[in-house]
Amino acid sequence: MCNGSSITEFLLLAFADTRELQLLHLGLFLGIYLAALLGNGLIITAVACDHRLHTPMYFFLLNLALLDLGFISTTLPKAMANLLWDTWAISYAGCAAQVFLLVFLFSAEFSVLTIMAYDRYVAICQPLHYGTLLGRRACATMAAAAWGSAFLHAVLHTANIFSLPLSQGNALGQFFCQIPQIIRLSCSESYLWEIRITMASAFLLSCCFVLIVLSYVQIFRIVLRMPSQQGRHKAFSTCIPHLTVVSLNFSTAMFSHLKSLPISFRSLDLVVAVLYSVVPPALNPLIYSMRNQDLKDAVQKLMTSYIS
Repeated sequence: MCNGSSITEFLLLAFADTRELQLLHLGLFLGIYLAALLGNGLIITAVACDHRLHTPMYFFLLNLALLDLGFISTTLPKAMANLLWDTWAISYAGCAAQVFLLVFLFSAEFSVLTIMAYDRYVAICQPLHYGTLLGRRACATMAAAAWGSAFLHAVLHTANIFSLPLSQGNALGQFFCQIPQIIRLSCSESYLWEIRITMASAFLLSCCFVLIVLSYVQIFRIVLRMPSQQGRHKAFSTCIPHLTVVSLNFSTAMFSHLKSLPISFRSLDLVVAVLYSVVPPALNPLIYSMRNQDLKDAVQKLMTSYIS
């Protein structure tokens, strides 16, 4: 048996040893962060201000943009501050807050993506019941359920992790507070804890993935039966952005959880962490805006009114 030590701060992983490379990483992250702020901010503002976008699909897209902003803001600002000041410490409370926010936003995002698949299913497979099944109250209830269940999930995970006795130092092998890295500082059955956490997250992802797949199986079954090629094209065009975002988020999340197992390389872990924590929040707005003419028009109108 071993006694847990009193840890007041954690040491995060430095991106590079030389000052020049640190500043290079700082510039790269700053550019990505500003792009994510701009893209998600434009979507939120356009959906909120344009009455034509006050529909269930864009309401859930607004929720997704809010979650993306929160997710990337949980990791990158602290990482950029560390790169700027060449310091890699984070307080115990700050680390706990970071873990809570990451689990909360991660869980809520995949729940919202699942609800968005249901929205596409109802719009294409049951269009006559769309207003009934996805009215304002129903949309608000589903969004509240996604955020509320994610909050509870984050509270349980965070309380569980930070109740472990930590006696293996305070150095984390990641540029933010990642659950597997914290578990490895525990003195008791850390490998089993990692397996449990990974399995719990994998179960959540699997449930969301199965529901999304079932929705799109029904969607494709209906769309392929449509006699009009124009109708098929229109239906597919509303699904492609969501499918692309789902593929990007699920692939990076699943790969990151596979790499959370003990057999890993530090440099690869760092690349994977950047991939799933930074890339999706920055690319999601671009993916949705590229093939959505209504959103393009709303953003263009917003920017024109702001400039004039």
